[in-house]
Amino acid sequence: MSDDSIDFLIERERIRKKLKDKDLFETVEEVFDYRTVMTLYELMRRRVLRRMNGVVSAGKEARVYLGYGYDGEEYAVKIYLTATAEFRKGILKYISGDPRFQGILPRDTRKLIYLWTRKEFKNLKKLYDSGISVPKPISILNNVLVMEFIGQNGVRAPLLKEIWQELTDDELYKIYEQVIDSMKKMFCRARMVHADMSEFNIMVRSDLSIAIIDVSQAVLIEHPNAMEFLDRDIRNVYRFFYKEAGLDIPTPEELLEEITSC
Repeated sequence: MSDDSIDFLIERERIRKKLKDKDLFETVEEVFDYRTVMTLYELMRRRVLRRMNGVVSAGKEARVYLGYGYDGEEYAVKIYLTATAEFRKGILKYISGDPRFQGILPRDTRKLIYLWTRKEFKNLKKLYDSGISVPKPISILNNVLVMEFIGQNGVRAPLLKEIWQELTDDELYKIYEQVIDSMKKMFCRARMVHADMSEFNIMVRSDLSIAIIDVSQAVLIEHPNAMEFLDRDIRNVYRFFYKEAGLDIPTPEELLEEITSC
């Protein structure tokens, strides 16, 4: 066994010991490959992370874990997996045409994932700095993004999709107004479009304040497909609040006018 292999096994064991949930490490071969383990170790060495503690959410492209900083802060640690050909094809339409990444589109799949992770960090920072309720970005390295944890005591806040049927119309209206206000601030302040706005990407805190998540695909309004993405976002919001929740809200055309009124 080579020295590199021995080092990898040692560092993976160190990471494993920091993962308190025994079920979490069953996915080690898929998620914690050599480079990802080294990335997490480097974030620990830089004192960004002290330990990790279990899966918060899992998708085909990424897993989100609960992490802790050196002062006990709770973080969401998002780890992008090695991309499939389908995922690569899907994300290219959000990167191509983005002036921030013009001329640097990598062919290597891993480098593309690193770029995608960096794009989400940049988007979070721009939105957060514009006063939009998104998780505060903390740090990024390779395919690992560290951000504010939306929740309490290690339990994430629910998605709107998960709890809307438990809410009154007045509570749903309160959330709806925040969603439209956030979309307007995105467009007018940050000059961005979320491009995947739906009840699956809106978290609801216990006080009914919201947080918009999963902003990796968000684009600047200069993107050639920005208005197409915005129209899709608006129709998703309209479908959910009008057709599913049954609220009396403006039409998609009226919402488009309101959001872009700046």
